[in-house]
Amino acid sequence: MHRRSFLNTLLLGGSACAVGAGGLPEASAMAFEVTKTDAEWKKQLSSQAYEVLRHQGTERPYSSPLNDEHRKGIFSCAGCAQLLFSSATKFESGTGWPSFYRPLPNAVQTQMDTGFGMERTEVHCRRCGGHLGHVFNDGPPPTGLRYCMTGVAMTFKPA
Repeated sequence: MHRRSFLNTLLLGGSACAVGAGGLPEASAMAFEVTKTDAEWKKQLSSQAYEVLRHQGTERPYSSPLNDEHRKGIFSCAGCAQLLFSSATKFESGTGWPSFYRPLPNAVQTQMDTGFGMERTEVHCRRCGGHLGHVFNDGPPPTGLRYCMTGVAMTFKPA
């Protein structure tokens, strides 16, 4: 089952969690501000961005140019242009994916991901529900969080 189907199932069942692990905001099953048909998403996004944002895919580590982006600026959702992360919160995690210790206010939502036999916290764009990556509790101060994002799911605009 794809994440989108799961969220729709939650919506129809009327159940949604209000708080995720570690007090992070939880992705709810309510409608997103930006919604499109599958065909519209396919037309708008590259095949790789479509697979990540709409079907919880990922990219090979160290393959995204955004991993090496060190200029001041803002990282946004490739699906809907929601502002997600400031470059001021980006750090080198050594994982091969762009990593941040804090999203911008009201930028993302989370939900539990139990795929691949693991329990992780999945990160979504608040506006379109697009899959961005996962958040872990092994990041630097001041939050101790590591938002490990898939570069193809984002764009960057220098300041």
